[in-house]
Amino acid sequence: MGQTAHVSADAWTSVVTVVAALSLAAWLWLLLARGFFWRTDVRLPAGEEPAVWPPVCVVVPARDEATVLPSSLPSLLAQDYPGRAEVFLIDDGSTDGTGELACELARRHEGLPLTVASPGEPPAGWTGKLWAVRHGIGLARAREPEYLLLTDADIAHAPDSLRRLVSAAGTGGFDVVSQMARLRVESVWERLVVPAFVYFFAQLYPFRWIGGGRAGSGRQRVTRTAAAAGGCVLLRADAAERARIPDAIRHAVIDDVALARAVKGTGGRVWLGLADGVDSVRPYPRLHDLWRMVSRSAYAQLRHNPLVLAGTVLGLALVYLVPPSAFLLGLAAGQGAVAVLGAAAWLVMAGTYLPMLGYYRQPLWLAPLLPFTAFLYLLMTVDSAVQHYRGRGAAWKGRTYARPEAVPEEGRAG
Repeated sequence: MGQTAHVSADAWTSVVTVVAALSLAAWLWLLLARGFFWRTDVRLPAGEEPAVWPPVCVVVPARDEATVLPSSLPSLLAQDYPGRAEVFLIDDGSTDGTGELACELARRHEGLPLTVASPGEPPAGWTGKLWAVRHGIGLARAREPEYLLLTDADIAHAPDSLRRLVSAAGTGGFDVVSQMARLRVESVWERLVVPAFVYFFAQLYPFRWIGGGRAGSGRQRVTRTAAAAGGCVLLRADAAERARIPDAIRHAVIDDVALARAVKGTGGRVWLGLADGVDSVRPYPRLHDLWRMVSRSAYAQLRHNPLVLAGTVLGLALVYLVPPSAFLLGLAAGQGAVAVLGAAAWLVMAGTYLPMLGYYRQPLWLAPLLPFTAFLYLLMTVDSAVQHYRGRGAAWKGRTYARPEAVPEEGRAG
């Protein structure tokens, strides 16, 4: 009996050691072979100012955004752009006076001309935001713009934001130039969750791979990786026509990633990086608010596939939960090898998170708490799947989007 217990304990220790070693190996691979996703130096490249500034139309889909418009819309109207530019705010069925407030803000703030329009309710097969974008692009087309700036109603832009985007696109030959807006980090939950949100996004879509930039080896890396950040997307008008934007992605819940993939799929060049001077003013003061933000699209990111969900849960557990668990278990059981492996993986994890905390100007002691935040994201992802199978789909601002079974492949996000 005692011999059997001894063998079982040895077998359990071996299993835990192997799992801890796998976790450390995963982190070493992420550290060195995932496009250096953890670095925060992929910023908007400096560009040469053109001799003649191309015309630009700014399209802002807005649904019930009266609380944030006073902090965002004036920054668009005040753009210091030398060329011809115009703003189209598309009021997507708001019930809080968004359209009227936008007109009042335009009257109070001198700057770029503003057109406010409403597309009506989206037809079957369209998400509300993309239907609004389609209406805005249709209005803009009459102005014959060379570029379209698609930006959300909660995004505030520095005065030189538009000219820097256009300069970067023209100099680099990009069809899409997108910046991941700096999200608000003021409440306790925002500080804990928001930097991790951007960190996880960069892990899924390494910025260096998206732009075809150098991935640390000194060789040019060309990949199919494509993504954009919907809050700030400068899009060439001719590239939008080639990729049939937004019609080709009309079903997409994760519309920014779908847009980038559609453009890249037609031979376009895409760039994505972290923003300086492009900030989200939308508050997420409670965990519930952040939970809804993540869970509404998390299962769509996994293509609504239960096997991918299971693999994601196991992967998150191995990468983020095993290191602290192995360290604490190894200490408690007197298993030095397990504790060392767990501590090493936890240390690498925390180290890769430090640059993002620095970018968000957050205290560095938050880095060891990343496993807890990852556990929250795991629960959000599972909840997203639960809501999907309850028939609720992806809900946002009073709309619930249809289940994806009837969605053509060209329109799926993720």
